[in-house]
Amino acid sequence: MKPPITAKVPYGGDYNPEQWPEEVWTQDYRLFDAARIDTVTVGVFTWGLTQPAMDVYDFSTLDRIVDRATAEGRRICLATGTGAHPAWLARAYPEVTRTDFEGRKHRYGQRHNSCPSSPVFRELSAGIAGRIAERYAGNPSIVAWHVGNEYGGACYCELCAAAFRDWLRARYGTLERLNVAWYTTFWSHTFGDWDEIEPPSALTEHWRGPNHTAFQGITLDYLRFMSDAMLANFADEKAAIRRHSPDVPVTTNFMGMYRPIDYHRWAPHLDFASWDNYPPDDRSPEWAALSHDLMRGLKDGQPFWLMEQTPSFTACRDVNPLKRPGVMRLWSWQAVAHGADAVLFFQMRAGRGASEKYHGAVIGHSGRDDTRVFREVAELGGELERVGGAVLGARTPARVALLFDWDSWWALELSDGPSRLVRYQQVVLAYYRARWEAGTDVDVVAVTADLSGYDVVVAPALHMLKGDLAERLEAVAARGGSVVTTFLSGRVDEDDNAFLMDVPGPLGPLMGVRIDEWDAREADVVNPVLLKDGPEVASRLVFELVRPVGAEVVGTYQDDFYTGTPAVTRNAFGQGHGWYVAAGLDQEGVTWVVRQVLARHDLAGPYADVPWLESAVRVAPDGTRLAFLLNHNADPVVVNAHAGGTDLLTGDRVERGGPIKLGPRGVLVLRED
Repeated sequence: MKPPITAKVPYGGDYNPEQWPEEVWTQDYRLFDAARIDTVTVGVFTWGLTQPAMDVYDFSTLDRIVDRATAEGRRICLATGTGAHPAWLARAYPEVTRTDFEGRKHRYGQRHNSCPSSPVFRELSAGIAGRIAERYAGNPSIVAWHVGNEYGGACYCELCAAAFRDWLRARYGTLERLNVAWYTTFWSHTFGDWDEIEPPSALTEHWRGPNHTAFQGITLDYLRFMSDAMLANFADEKAAIRRHSPDVPVTTNFMGMYRPIDYHRWAPHLDFASWDNYPPDDRSPEWAALSHDLMRGLKDGQPFWLMEQTPSFTACRDVNPLKRPGVMRLWSWQAVAHGADAVLFFQMRAGRGASEKYHGAVIGHSGRDDTRVFREVAELGGELERVGGAVLGARTPARVALLFDWDSWWALELSDGPSRLVRYQQVVLAYYRARWEAGTDVDVVAVTADLSGYDVVVAPALHMLKGDLAERLEAVAARGGSVVTTFLSGRVDEDDNAFLMDVPGPLGPLMGVRIDEWDAREADVVNPVLLKDGPEVASRLVFELVRPVGAEVVGTYQDDFYTGTPAVTRNAFGQGHGWYVAAGLDQEGVTWVVRQVLARHDLAGPYADVPWLESAVRVAPDGTRLAFLLNHNADPVVVNAHAGGTDLLTGDRVERGGPIKLGPRGVLVLRED
């Protein structure tokens, strides 16, 4: 047996040895040694092996997998195997398969095909999780339990309909309260009995797909319910694990900015957050940065695990670009810079068949160790060994908060009007990118988060206002902070009903504006906005007509009948300000506004004017500051060091004010003096 691993960032990923004869395992572990792989996630899709029939259990394969990983000195993230149910289960209990949005009852197949409301599925999934925990809980190599896999999708079967009604009873208490919340006097929709309520689908309330409905409140609640229903599945399995393993942490792999699941509702139930980083393309490092920060913010700034990323390319999209040389290393360190305490891949060895046979892997079909991808994985493994435990547990010292809210996301994109072209994620990303380019550390947090420690709070497209959020935002400004929000904010309450007051609703006093009208146009229609002492920029999609109620005009429209009227305002509130951006500014305009706000608080980073040079800071538990520089350019970058210290990747000394040269897609991890 190999010696235990010293403290360092866990490095490895999803390993599926059940797909291979055991002689291949020997080759794999030799290659794992060469690549410095110390952690394996195993058992993710083994339910059919460990329980081949209703009352039959066979742990022989999983025993050999776990025993081999233990003997090889690897950390083990052991999954419950419930990411997909076995064929016998669907045959014996057809109720466990889902009914889709169009009302089609699915037969066995795929993986996201388990009805979360099925009592049989809930009992048996928790049962196999408990048996696995009971069998392996005493193994000290197991450092985490992994429940399910990438929860998602939805079901519209009769079991879910009944469970939805129960969920509604618990939420509203009475039909009278529900009818008010759903505004059912519209279209004669008043419900007189709970059993009259149907799941909102293509057969009931929807047309032209899941975002088109006359009753947004019903669909909003079904999204909330389905997120909670799958959370109940996770909780079932976690409880079964806890009966045998009270101390080893339990997680499941999230998917970043994933619309169907409200991860803020899930976060308290996970011992640590983890997620799978598959950006939409290879040209958007700020997208991954936002997702990392969102995942870190789920658990009050605690470090998370990067549970999956490809070392080379994906296989699930129409076009699957290859990561250019250095990008895998760069993006891995980006994850660490934003709070990752583990760097893991999918997959360790490329499968021979089925839908992921062309998905990138550390070990390809030929089993070679002289490929570029393998060499890069091994080199990164060496760097992580050199850094050791320096970053473990380190936090991000952010003074800027960006609010991210699934309810606002759902409500905005379900809304009929003003524009279906507005996408919540894109609005949020634009404001995040402006901060990212400025090199300012940020926490991406829920609307319920404590805001008392932030100088700046950015709340793009805050469509729905819940609880006392308006008052807490006012408190930020009153003590000298800045609050930034945008068009389509402050429109509806938690039931998705409009506030009976001037837009932007309860945000009005803080923003010092009143909005009576708004205009929406096609994506190719531009209304220029002239910014005070700044550039003229483009705005698109939505143009709110602002009447200042105390606010100072910072930008004005330059076209149409509202030429010269406010598009951007700043309102003095207490010792601080409320900024309102009434138009869909382009990135240049958003960046200008955000830079004005950051400048007031002296929050721009030292490399704010260097294109595609990302900076981030983590502070270790002992107070040591770790500064990360990430060059997303394909060319070298030279800057002057803002602080002195030691580059943990090379051991080289860096002098304050001295030159730092980062090669193409280069990385610096500076332990500051």
